[in-house]
Amino acid sequence: MAEEKIEGQQCPMCKKPKLTLAEKEMEIPYFGKVFLFSMNCSECGYHKADVEPAEEQEPCKYELEISKEDDMKIRVVKSSEATVKIPHVGTISPGPSADGYVTNVEGIFQRIKEQIETIRDDAEEKSEKKKAKNLLKKITRIIWGQEKAKLILEDPTGNSAIISEKAKKIKL
Repeated sequence: MAEEKIEGQQCPMCKKPKLTLAEKEMEIPYFGKVFLFSMNCSECGYHKADVEPAEEQEPCKYELEISKEDDMKIRVVKSSEATVKIPHVGTISPGPSADGYVTNVEGIFQRIKEQIETIRDDAEEKSEKKKAKNLLKKITRIIWGQEKAKLILEDPTGNSAIISEKAKKIKL
C-alpha cells in the first residue's frame, strides 16, 4: 500500500499552512484497487476525504438485509457522492462536506448514531429528545442483531460498494 503525503499546505478554512494532503493506494477484495484521498488541518481540525476506484464504474445501488450481529462486519466502500439510506432510521446524503471512506456496516451505524446523539443533545422539545432516544435504542438493537434493518447505498458515480454475497447490486 503506497502512501504519499504533502504537508504544510494552506488550509481552505483557517488559511494556515497546517494542511496535510494524503493519497493512499489500497486493494479491496472483490472491489479492486482504490485511491483514498484526505486533507487534514492540524490547526483547525478541518477534514475532507474521498475514495476513488482505479477503474471507472457504472452508477450503482446496493441493498443489504441486516439480520444478525455478524452483518456489522461487512465491508462498505462509500464515495463522497453516495447516499446511504437505512429506512426508518436515517440517511447520510452527499454534499459539499460529505466524505468518502472505507468502513464496515457498524461504522455506518456509528456515524448515524453520532448525528442522532447531537440532535438529542441540541433538541429543545421533549418530543424531539424522546424521538432521538428511541431511534438510538433501535440502532443499538440492530447493531446487536436483535432487530432487522436494510442498508441501501446509492452512488451515481459507481464508486461505492457493499462487499458481501448477501448484498444485492442493482443498476441505478
